Amino acid sequence: MKAENEQRTGLLYGFGAYGMWGLVPLFWPLLKPSEAVEILAHRMVWSLAFVGVVLLALRRWGWIRELLRQPRKLGLTALAASVISVNWGLYIWAVNHGAVVEASLGYFINPLVTIAIGVLVLGERLRRAQWAAVGIGAAAVLVLAIGYGRPPWISLVLAFSFATYGLIKKKLDMGGVESLAAETALLFLPALGYLLWLGTQGRSTFAAEGPGHSALLAATGLVTAIPLVFFGAAAIRVPLSTLGLLQYMAPVFQFGLGVLYFHEAMPPERWAGFSLVWAALALLTWDALRTARQSRIRLEALRASGSPTAPAHEPA
Repeated sequence: MKAENEQRTGLLYGFGAYGMWGLVPLFWPLLKPSEAVEILAHRMVWSLAFVGVVLLALRRWGWIRELLRQPRKLGLTALAASVISVNWGLYIWAVNHGAVVEASLGYFINPLVTIAIGVLVLGERLRRAQWAAVGIGAAAVLVLAIGYGRPPWISLVLAFSFATYGLIKKKLDMGGVESLAAETALLFLPALGYLLWLGTQGRSTFAAEGPGHSALLAATGLVTAIPLVFFGAAAIRVPLSTLGLLQYMAPVFQFGLGVLYFHEAMPPERWAGFSLVWAALALLTWDALRTARQSRIRLEALRASGSPTAPAHEPA
């Protein structure tokens, strides 16, 4: 019963995290006339403030000394911070420049890009269904490039930057709150310096647009950190396969907002490209669920037989 309650709680946290990420396009336009880089700088500064309060409440500081003693890990953290800055900044810019649908595509194709990086960087072997999904995804990008009259560069940069960020985080193996604190701490001084420079140039909107606008800019820390805290709570309570399915919530919400709320154009060739992406994701999801079920059956059979070792993995 306790396990069921934990899993139910984890699902609620997961829905909360991906739901907030899916609805965040409604928030960024509220920050106009602030430009994307200024919003990004505020996001870095206020995220550190929020996470600092969380760490203070949890009294979780020992990891800082350990991180500072490992130059390689510190360097990877700095690289992760740089990559996620590109992702955050471009996403804010895309939403505030009428490209919500194209931004959502980036997160739809992110699982396919992650698989491709696994092959190219980590030397992972793909099953036939995974190869087929990646091939369909590549065809979708080609169709969309023809439709847009250019490569969907916003989608591609978002997908590759987030996939690269995931790869770095895999190597870092740090907790969600700790890693966000480390990344925002490394970005804090450059971000604060940029905001101060904007002030000296008379271009800062923080105080110029009234207290309501200032409060919204400060709220970027909450908008950044709360979904990550929810995600961390979900990750320790529900299976990874469940999280993998929940991740599609965010781009589905974003796509829906782009079409239904922001009224962005969706000509036939764009629908065709998105349909191919969705077909690739459906194939990928089916393969993941099938593989998880086969692994579970194999494990149960091993336990029933009392065998201490698992059988060798068979190539697809």
